[in-house]
Amino acid sequence: MAEQRQHQQQHILVLGGTGTTGRRVAARLLALGHTVRIGSRTGEPVRFDWTDQATWDPALDGIDAVYVVPHEGARLTRPFLALAEKAGVRRAVLLSGRGVDVAGYMADDNPSAITHIDGDAAIRETGLEWTVVRPSWFAQNFSEGFFTDSVRGGELALATADGLVPFVDAEDIADVVVAALTEDGHHGRTYELSGPRLLTFAEAAGAISAASGRPLRYVPLAPEEFTAGLVAAGMPEQDAGWFADMLSPVRRGIEAHLSEGVREALGREPRDFTVFAAEAAESGAWK
Repeated sequence: MAEQRQHQQQHILVLGGTGTTGRRVAARLLALGHTVRIGSRTGEPVRFDWTDQATWDPALDGIDAVYVVPHEGARLTRPFLALAEKAGVRRAVLLSGRGVDVAGYMADDNPSAITHIDGDAAIRETGLEWTVVRPSWFAQNFSEGFFTDSVRGGELALATADGLVPFVDAEDIADVVVAALTEDGHHGRTYELSGPRLLTFAEAAGAISAASGRPLRYVPLAPEEFTAGLVAAGMPEQDAGWFADMLSPVRRGIEAHLSEGVREALGREPRDFTVFAAEAAESGAWK
């Protein structure tokens, strides 16, 4: 890990500041004494809306550094970064995605792929002090994301076969982002983030059951079954197909590798999935 120096108090814009990683980043920055502006449509005193570019300039006014959580399904990261540089922002940390540099990781027309590939490339072309974080699947997808209702219902039915995933804790993601925003030594770095071990969804379900005392079983589905189930539940067919496509790297074994980003950025081991499960259960996430 490079020698690092903590910067003096900064004014930092946190996009997605009420979301899974953003609110954790904002809390850490506030605890360190930085001035934090939450970038959200309900932000006070300044709101930020990805789809309303008139809100971008006010949100960037007086800002030293920014944590960029992209707007899925659109190529908005590039123009936002250009405006941030023009506004005098010095440093930016981008939440990207694992696999953006892997051919065939997802379909070319998948909105998530479009957003992350373009944004990941765009930040490297700026004059900002930039850092990119590329996390694997969030552990918190089970407690505050799109698997939460399935966990509460006792069944995870997914088109992931017996694929392995190094689920990464959002607490680790936030620690890496804060280090990159506030310390020297991270400029020009791309941190691939994962947890410390590979798990199948069945093993993840077992860890959640053990921690929560709630029965949870994993049911592997064919992609066609999974998509049909989403459509039957009311999801548009195209969106269901894209969701299945997001899961396909797991089924095809492309996710089955560990990454060293947490160790590289922080000099410590990443948190284990069992730690996440115990804390989520204690917090009442699945009640």
